[in-house]
Amino acid sequence: MQDRRAFLKGSLVVGAGAVSGVTLPGLLRSARAADGPLVIGAPLPISGAFAANGKFASLGAGFAAREAAAALGRKIVVTDIDTEGKPAPAARKLQEAMAQGTRLFAGGILSSEALVMGKEATKSDGVFITTAGADEITGSDCNRGTFRWSVPTFGAIAQTVRPLIEQMPQAKRWYTITPQYVFGEGLLSAAKVVFQEKGIEHVGNSYHSLAEKEFSGYLTNAIAAKPDVLLLLNFGSQSSDALRQAVSFGLKKRMTIVLAWASGLEQFEALGADLCEGVYFGVQYWHGIDSPLNKELVSNLRESAKMTPNYSFAGSYQITKLLLDAVAKAGSAESPAVIKALEGLGYSGLTGREEIRAADHQIIKDYYLLKGKAKSAMKDKDDFADVVTAGKSFLSPESAGCKMQQG
Repeated sequence: MQDRRAFLKGSLVVGAGAVSGVTLPGLLRSARAADGPLVIGAPLPISGAFAANGKFASLGAGFAAREAAAALGRKIVVTDIDTEGKPAPAARKLQEAMAQGTRLFAGGILSSEALVMGKEATKSDGVFITTAGADEITGSDCNRGTFRWSVPTFGAIAQTVRPLIEQMPQAKRWYTITPQYVFGEGLLSAAKVVFQEKGIEHVGNSYHSLAEKEFSGYLTNAIAAKPDVLLLLNFGSQSSDALRQAVSFGLKKRMTIVLAWASGLEQFEALGADLCEGVYFGVQYWHGIDSPLNKELVSNLRESAKMTPNYSFAGSYQITKLLLDAVAKAGSAESPAVIKALEGLGYSGLTGREEIRAADHQIIKDYYLLKGKAKSAMKDKDDFADVVTAGKSFLSPESAGCKMQQG
């Protein structure tokens, strides 16, 4: 992994070259008059509990910049901004970056940090695209400068809990384990709505902090409640720790286990096929998606870096590419022009046809339900799961509470 990271980080500042099939005429014209490189800020948790996700996201941003710079003949600099996975440092460091002239940002993995950074970017006439999940980002806290690629918590629950209830009508008792911050609360609230609608008995919930690593007490509570399904609403290393401990407690034999918001390949690699077998995972992205852009990314990354894109890498790649494509379309890196270019944009994305809804800046895309497969059934080292279902579920901007301030 260290060699791969060195290879890709070496591409964060790149100049002219040729990339087949990539043309950015608007950006190329503006580049002739521009002074210095085009700077993209990547505010990510490079340290802290979610550092692994942040580091893969940094690689994805760098890969997108390398492709764009090779096509346009202008240097692109992607600057890592370590948010530490905490709102206060995230806000302060974004302010510092903006004071130094950076106006375009792609990052914010955690909802709590993304919410504050979106507000800070908008306040200082910036543009911020994120992969965080809290409904508020494109709901009650929507704003002119913030865009979101990931499906919100509402859609993630709709595309995991709903299809599983339909597939397992006998599973009437569900238990949840939830991180106690805005993202976890969003997932839990959405799940409770579906439970009530479908006649599911919510037999209990355990909250935990963002610093938690030991889940045995919560799992003991879950066992005592005798659920048919254990629904894990945490993310990253915390959901991995919870699943690993659940399997060691023998919960796979007692109940169905679902991770509503998994990080895909990176998580499967860390857990291994034996732990993942039979477990359901909701994901924003999967490298097996049959779309032209995804096939191209997977092929290029495997050839150049001998790795397969995971969710953190792919999401960051897509949002950085969107920023650069918008600059190209606008013929300008000025924030108002970039925002205008993004609003209503339809394009061929990693998940297929994607569209940026102008009313709330939510990108409309599929969310996927995977099921871990047996090690003996894997076709290659990355073939950890099968896609069970995929679909789009979004609240309307009005229902989500978005009242976009036009400016």
